[in-house]
Amino acid sequence: MSRHNLIELDAVLSVARSASFRAAALELGMSTTALSNAIGKLERQLGVRLFNRTTRSVSLTDAGRNFVEQIGPAVQDIHNAMDMVRSQQETPSGVLRINAFATAAREILSPLLLKFVRRYPKVHIDLVTEGRLVDVVADGFDLGLRSADLIPSDMIAIPLGRPRSYAVVASPAYLERFETPRDPSDLLNHSCIRVRLPNGGRYRWQFEKAGQPVQIDVQGPITLDEASLSRIAVLDGVGIGFFMESDVREDIEAGRLVRLLQDWTPPLAPLSLYYPNRRNPSAAFRAFIELARRYDHSEVM
Repeated sequence: MSRHNLIELDAVLSVARSASFRAAALELGMSTTALSNAIGKLERQLGVRLFNRTTRSVSLTDAGRNFVEQIGPAVQDIHNAMDMVRSQQETPSGVLRINAFATAAREILSPLLLKFVRRYPKVHIDLVTEGRLVDVVADGFDLGLRSADLIPSDMIAIPLGRPRSYAVVASPAYLERFETPRDPSDLLNHSCIRVRLPNGGRYRWQFEKAGQPVQIDVQGPITLDEASLSRIAVLDGVGIGFFMESDVREDIEAGRLVRLLQDWTPPLAPLSLYYPNRRNPSAAFRAFIELARRYDHSEVM
C-alpha cells in the first residue's frame, strides 16, 4: 500500500485540522481542486456530507466529526506501519530466518553470520539447524544453506568458499595404542565413534578413491548424533571419528588430532546460500546477500 491509496482519508483529516482547503492542499502537496475532488469522491462513496462549506469557512458536520474521531488513530497507525516498512527498505533491520545443516552453520557462523550482525545491529538472525532438507519458502525461511549439489534448481544460489571434505581423525594417544589404518576396510578392526542420522538410522562412513566409492559400517562403543560430542570422544582417545574437515581443522593444525585416510576423502561440493527469486527485498536481505557474495573462505582458515 502506498500513500496515494489513503489520499481521501488524509484529505479529510488535513482539512479538519486546518479548517482550510488551501492550507490542507499545501500540507498534502496537491492543488485545492484535487483536494476538493478527493473529498467529494469520498463523500459520494459514503453518501454523507463531511464538511459544511461557505466561501469564507469550512467546518465539520456532525457525521464528519464522528468520522474523523474514528479514522484519525487508524490512519495514523497505517502511516506508522508504512513508514516502518519503508525504513526497512532503507536501513537494514528486522529479522532474517536461515535454515541450515548444523555442520554448514558452524562453518559460516563466525566469518559471515557474526560479522553481519556486528555490522548491522538492527538485524536479528534467526538460524535454525536441522539435518533434513526443507522447503525454505513453505517453512517461512528467507534463505537456506546447504551443499551446492542439494539445492533445488529453481533457487538462486551463492557459492560460499572452496570445496569441503570429510576428515577421519584420531588422537595421538589412540594411535600410540593401535596401528594406523591405511585403508577404509582397516577401520573394521578399530574402535570408531558411530554416527546417528536425523532419521534415526546409522551413518555409513563414506570414502572414495580413483572414482571408486566405499561405504563402511564401522563398529565402536558409542553412537552419537552431534559432531561436538563426537569430537570430545575422539579427543579423549575413545576411538576414531568421522567429521566435516572444518569441524576438526583447528584440532588437526594444533596436533590434538591426526588426520587419517586423507587420500580416501576427496573434495565435496561447496556450501551455497540459496533463496527464491523475490521482488522488493528488504534492506537487511540485500545487505546480507551483498556480504555473502564477498564471503572469503580463507577467513575461517
